[in-house]
Amino acid sequence: MASLCRAIWQVERDLSLLDWQIRGTHPWPIIRMRVFHELTRRSGIHGVPHPVRRSTGDKLGLIGRHVAGLATRNPFLGRYSSLVVPHPRKPDGVEIYTSELRAALGPSALILDSGINGVPLPGSRNLDFFTSAFGAVHSRSADDPLGIAAALKELTGVSVPISALLAREVPKHLRLRALYRKLLKRHDIKTVYVVVAYFHQHIVGAARDLGIRVVELQHGAISPFHLGYSYPGRPVVADQPDELWTFGSYWSTIADLPAGMRTSVVGAPYLPTPGPKDPSLAVFLSQGTTGGDLLQVAESVAKANPSLKVLFRLHPSEHPADYTPSPAVHLSTTGNTLDLLAKATYQVGVSTTALFEGMALGCRTAVANLPGHEYLATPITSGHAVLLSDPTALTTAPLCPTPNIYYAPTALPHLVHPI
Repeated sequence: MASLCRAIWQVERDLSLLDWQIRGTHPWPIIRMRVFHELTRRSGIHGVPHPVRRSTGDKLGLIGRHVAGLATRNPFLGRYSSLVVPHPRKPDGVEIYTSELRAALGPSALILDSGINGVPLPGSRNLDFFTSAFGAVHSRSADDPLGIAAALKELTGVSVPISALLAREVPKHLRLRALYRKLLKRHDIKTVYVVVAYFHQHIVGAARDLGIRVVELQHGAISPFHLGYSYPGRPVVADQPDELWTFGSYWSTIADLPAGMRTSVVGAPYLPTPGPKDPSLAVFLSQGTTGGDLLQVAESVAKANPSLKVLFRLHPSEHPADYTPSPAVHLSTTGNTLDLLAKATYQVGVSTTALFEGMALGCRTAVANLPGHEYLATPITSGHAVLLSDPTALTTAPLCPTPNIYYAPTALPHLVHPI
């Protein structure tokens, strides 16, 4: 995975992709993360990160909700001073990343929560009809005038459909950006708070066009190999947030953020209180990109450590039907992952954010030696986790002695309402 990132960075520098413009917008930051996902998938390193499966009935129902939402969830109605764009993932119906922020802002905040890949928050508004419509209407292909696909293939041996990405994403971005400018002006929004800004650049760009402050709330692990955040050398990058609010001090320095992006530590108030611990409980934290390979590791560990209770915890986007574990490994699909980690003694994963959460919850941490383990390189070298190559070595995994660097006490109210 690290080699693919380095290939992307080399092409980015050689072709000056951060300066490149099409129709007045910078396309490279828009497709950069998508290019990385295509490279990892087509090279066989990773699967699809968050697969979405819809039947014909599901699609028809989605269209119906979009049409109904034009009247029932119209964000142009009412008056607001701030905009909050939450994460689509809501364990047990709770969106943990903006919960405290939304409570602090109260009724002054317009909550714009899509229902395309999840259930929107009660009382939220959305522009899903336009998001889907603008994404569906595009040309079949576009030019790749700089030869990005050829340059990447020369370095990686993998063909990435750059033309198709540009044909779909650039027109969609421009249409949505214009629509969101109208929305932000309609309410005279002062601050935009967004989760996963690298997939909402039309919103960030619209705010930039109007000189509106943009704050991104951290939602997952950041590393030098996360192409949503990592820009070696800290170059100027178009349509990026002004600020990144992080869980702890570690996240502010682990990757080179775009030039001018400031960071503040807000903590993670959603973490439960640890313990009491089950000394035999080992939780494997799956994710769509590496689940199959990680299951094999879990089965090896269960065989080598018969006294352990090995649970294979699926990511919310994964499907139990895709996994058939041996009798020694139990699939876990119900309940809250954080509550499970609060009870576990051992945890194993590859690059999931839950590994850091587990460290803060007192788990002994092992990182499976699979593609993507580079995300945890610093915790491993710091002795906060161990790289697991031998299934018998899980019981030697360390406890993290300084969990506050990953998840500090909450300070968010002081940033929303400065004293």
